[in-house]
Amino acid sequence: MALSDPQIERYARHIILKEIGGSGQARLLASHVAVIGAGGIGSPAIQYLAAAGVGRLTLIDDDHVSLSNLQRQTLFGTTDEGRAKVTAAAAAVARLTPDVTIVQRQERITPENAADLLAGADAVLDGCDNFATRLAVADAALALRIPLISAAVGQFEGQLAVYRGWETDKPCYRCFVGNDPDRAEASCAEQGVLGAMTGVMGSLAALEVMRAIVGFGEDSAGKLLLFDALALRFRTLVLPKDPGCRCATAGAPRRD
Repeated sequence: MALSDPQIERYARHIILKEIGGSGQARLLASHVAVIGAGGIGSPAIQYLAAAGVGRLTLIDDDHVSLSNLQRQTLFGTTDEGRAKVTAAAAAVARLTPDVTIVQRQERITPENAADLLAGADAVLDGCDNFATRLAVADAALALRIPLISAAVGQFEGQLAVYRGWETDKPCYRCFVGNDPDRAEASCAEQGVLGAMTGVMGSLAALEVMRAIVGFGEDSAGKLLLFDALALRFRTLVLPKDPGCRCATAGAPRRD
């Protein structure tokens, strides 16, 4: 894929990086990323993926912008209150760059529709806010053999991991969390969240999507990154593959 003169200028700071270069930028422009949730994590991730030149972004979110979102969801402004988040996000991306096509899917992702919504993506970024949806996304990404970048925040803490569970030595999301879709969880409205935390984790998630597409640096699949904002401390843990997990015992069908 040949870059135009405006694209060479726009992405010059990427192209000059030997780990990305012109070929890596071309891969970004030809790529398709599905983003689950246009909220606290999705907002910065969408901004940075669009700015990076990811050619197609499928945004999946059934929610509307509310005033309480604006403390952390910086993709939106006061005048967006009441608009569908995918519509407001698409407008924000259009102001940022002409290189990105936005596919708006204003619906909740479920076990029944996840495979159709994610089909054809080169990477999936999950920043949703409930466990049942995360399981549906993770199962579909595993079945389709699409790298899953999963980020979560709560209060002053964040976590991030990349899953490719179809590989013999890499865990899937269920290797980490188990199988219980009814596990107890608290929403941001119930427990609170530091607004800038979502910016940190959303930006890191965008970085991992770019790594999955371009292939720079060390492979981060099979690791869990934890961030504690109170202590200003990052920790990285190794996530082993669960030998009793469905991804190890049954495998996953091949991606078309």
